[in-house]
Amino acid sequence: MTEQPPALTPTTLLTGFLGSGKTTLLRRLLADPALHDTAIIINEFGDVALDHHLIERLDEQTILLGSGCVCCTVRGELAVAMRDLFSRRERALVPPFRRLVIESTGLADPFPVLSTLRADPVLRHHFRAGGVVTTVDAVNGLQHIARHPEALRQIAAADVIALTKTDIAGREQAEAVRARLQAINPLSPVIAVAEEPFAPDRLLSDRSHGFKAFADPTGPAAHSSARAFSIVVDQPLDWSVFGVWLTMLLNRHGTQILRVKGVLSLQGETRPVAVRGVQHLVHTPTHLKSWPDDDRRSRLVFIVDGIAPDLVKRSFAAFTGLSPDPSS
Repeated sequence: MTEQPPALTPTTLLTGFLGSGKTTLLRRLLADPALHDTAIIINEFGDVALDHHLIERLDEQTILLGSGCVCCTVRGELAVAMRDLFSRRERALVPPFRRLVIESTGLADPFPVLSTLRADPVLRHHFRAGGVVTTVDAVNGLQHIARHPEALRQIAAADVIALTKTDIAGREQAEAVRARLQAINPLSPVIAVAEEPFAPDRLLSDRSHGFKAFADPTGPAAHSSARAFSIVVDQPLDWSVFGVWLTMLLNRHGTQILRVKGVLSLQGETRPVAVRGVQHLVHTPTHLKSWPDDDRRSRLVFIVDGIAPDLVKRSFAAFTGLSPDPSS
């Protein structure tokens, strides 16, 4: 019996700068039998070579791949393509996919894609954000980060970073890139996909609400103004007050706040609540089953570019009446 699709289909964004290995990684993912129930939307399909996977063209935009996946091409509005794909699944015109992967263009800012899921009234009832996977080239990654704001934003938005080309970059170069990535985004694991055992679930599992232990983030190298910092408070937060503060902060400074992610202790709640935002977008908060570690304090980690951490901390203290831990 065919398993029914989920009520909210998890949607993973696969992003990364030009030449960072997105398509190579996508081909490896498609070849894995575990992903037979996956749909893929690819931007700029003319630049993507997947012909050896093609077994049936359903129409000029949609093909059925040898792995059982459905691949949809889009050059126009993403929301239209997603609604069309959902409609086809409902009418049994395509296989009943249980997850969606969107491969963006190399110069894309992740924010517009992520905001599509929240802004479209149809999509938000059928799809949910399932995480961001960002590919980074170990050979040219440092140059991309230093010269291209898009690359920095892609890394900051990542829930998982796939480090590519480590087999040709050399160990010293690969480790330098890895250190830079962990300085920019201390929240997310860095997986060397060319060397480590290839496990699609490590990349595509729903990490959007997962939290590892919050180490004290350190600022990246001086050639970039981007940095990470944390806010930690001992007392439980008032959700209404906190929600208004975060919404106002991202509304005013969203272009400079590349990412915020945290786990909160709230007044009247026994379970922690996970929050996350990308630029101007605040995702729906989620109740976690348990705390990620023994620390029960509220912890927020910000990745910012061009805004002083002290300004954010002072704003938080003024709005909530709580003083962040000075050591955070």
